[in-house]
Amino acid sequence: MKVREWRGIRDLIAAELKTDEKAGEMTYGEPFAVAGASGLTKDVESSSEAKYYDNVPAIVIDSVGADTVKVDVSAVDIDVLAKLTGQFYDEETGMLVEGEREEKYFAIGYITEKTDGTEMFVWRLKGKFSIPSDTRKTKDNGTTSNGDQLTYTGINTTHKFTKTGKGAKAVIIDTEKNPLDEKEFFKTVQNPDTVKKSLTA
Repeated sequence: MKVREWRGIRDLIAAELKTDEKAGEMTYGEPFAVAGASGLTKDVESSSEAKYYDNVPAIVIDSVGADTVKVDVSAVDIDVLAKLTGQFYDEETGMLVEGEREEKYFAIGYITEKTDGTEMFVWRLKGKFSIPSDTRKTKDNGTTSNGDQLTYTGINTTHKFTKTGKGAKAVIIDTEKNPLDEKEFFKTVQNPDTVKKSLTA
C-alpha cells in the first residue's frame, strides 16, 4: 500500500452546458479559463436510513443529492463572472450589470494531484454557480488582499450515458492508471462515454 495525500489544484476551467437530453444529445460550449485556484472543497448531500422490520434494522436506504463545490480563486474577471452567474456584461464599456439572472449550467474541469505527483483529471458535468460574496478592505501597510470563493452546486445530468445507463455528476481519472494527454483531455468536456484508455505520446 502506498501512503499518499492530496496536494494542489490548478487550471480551473468551465464550459457552458448547451443541451442535456435524456436519450438525446449532451453538448457544451468551448471551455474557458475561470481564475487561478488555491483550494477546493466538495461536500455531498447524502443520507443512510435504517428501516426496521420485526423490530430489527433489516435494510438501509441510501440517498445521494447535490454536490457543493467551493473553490478559492484569485479575483475573477467581471466578464467571466457575468458569464458564470448569468448576468449581463457589455464588452464595449466593460460594464457588468447586476440584476436578473439568466439560467445557465456549466461543467467545470481542473487538475489535482497526490503527494507523489500523480495527477487526477476531473470534469464535473453539470452544475450552477452562485453569485459570490464580495469583500473589500481598506489598504493598510500590510497591503492585505483577498480573492473570491466560487460555489458550484453539481447535480446529475439528465442524459443517460451508454457506459453506465445512468446520468452522472463527474468523471475523475487517475493518470497513474490511465496516462492521458492533458491538452486533449481538457480541450472538450469528457464524460463516461468519451473517456478512453489513451497513452500519452
